[in-house]
Amino acid sequence: MANGDIIAFNVASFICALFVLEFGADKFIDHTAIVARRTGISQALIGLLTAGAEWEELVVVIASVARNRSSLAIGNIVGSTISNILGAFSLGLLFHSTSQRIVFDRSSKIYSLLLLILTIFVTLLSFLGVRSSWKIFGGVLLALFVIYVASVAWAISRGAITAPELSDSDDDDNSDESDSDSGGGPHPNGVIGNETRPPQDAEATSVALPTNTALDAFPARRESQHRPLHRRRRSLKYHIAFLLLGFISICLSGYVLSHASTTISDEIGISDVLFGVVILSIATTLPEKFIAVLSGVRGHAGILVANTVGSNIFLLALCMGIVLVVTAGEFDAGSVNAAELGVMMASTVALTGTIWFGANWSRWIGGAMLMAYVTFLVLEFTLIRKV
Repeated sequence: MANGDIIAFNVASFICALFVLEFGADKFIDHTAIVARRTGISQALIGLLTAGAEWEELVVVIASVARNRSSLAIGNIVGSTISNILGAFSLGLLFHSTSQRIVFDRSSKIYSLLLLILTIFVTLLSFLGVRSSWKIFGGVLLALFVIYVASVAWAISRGAITAPELSDSDDDDNSDESDSDSGGGPHPNGVIGNETRPPQDAEATSVALPTNTALDAFPARRESQHRPLHRRRRSLKYHIAFLLLGFISICLSGYVLSHASTTISDEIGISDVLFGVVILSIATTLPEKFIAVLSGVRGHAGILVANTVGSNIFLLALCMGIVLVVTAGEFDAGSVNAAELGVMMASTVALTGTIWFGANWSRWIGGAMLMAYVTFLVLEFTLIRKV
């Protein structure tokens, strides 16, 4: 008999941990990018590490494996891969601005082809791989991830492909970087920073600005008249401190998410794989869904593709590689089955086909993908896992 208090407490912990995880990941990514720029690290590498990097998933996977719940980790990886395409990319297509035609550039096509090749490799490995050699295959996946990062960074530096674009959240937190570069001090001819002060006549000026006597009576107001128009440039120590705060936040929240997930699945009697494929994967990919919708509304097809493809390469190469190396394919409560791997493979084929050939029908394809995702979730409970 399930204990309602235990379920309620762990559901609340799960939800709170999601907020902490998103906060931590956001701070970690933003301030890592700033520290990297300050210390001279390549912009290409910064883009690869911040756009489409599933740091939330990585923390949950490591926490699950550390607690000997590897089935939850493998379910989360496959479920998140499916959710990023059918649940997030589809929303980006549906919400894409109707005022302009969606266009996928050469870089998007290259990224999608890399993901398709990786997905085929992982799917064949899961179907045909010998369990005793899965640790070796995990090492191969980790090596492929390193090669992927190095080769894409090299290609970007040579101008062969375009770097992944950062999400909008980066712009907000990094504005102090651009502000400090744009000037902001007084300039001759009425120019302040990058903006030109509009001309004002003497009468308007005398009405708008208080006299010196009035300023003397109100020191705070006088101080505000001389306050710089741009925000003060933060020190490197400030950004390192927030980087560490973000890292600690994602570590703690990852542990709480893993613990709450396993407790909930134990109490309600569903498998770790099912919980990971459906519930945990939806929860941990919420940021990707938000970015996909914003990218679609603003017409940024490059961000949409980088968000989806980059996330899935991160999941299938790095996260899957870690799980296989640590567990050697020995999962505590079973693994994903052929149906779930088939949906992952089919969704990746649909993604690649859309980017290469289906831009003209992207809205219809997005609707079909979203309907397919809802159908998959229903079948997961009723037929595939038969809860």
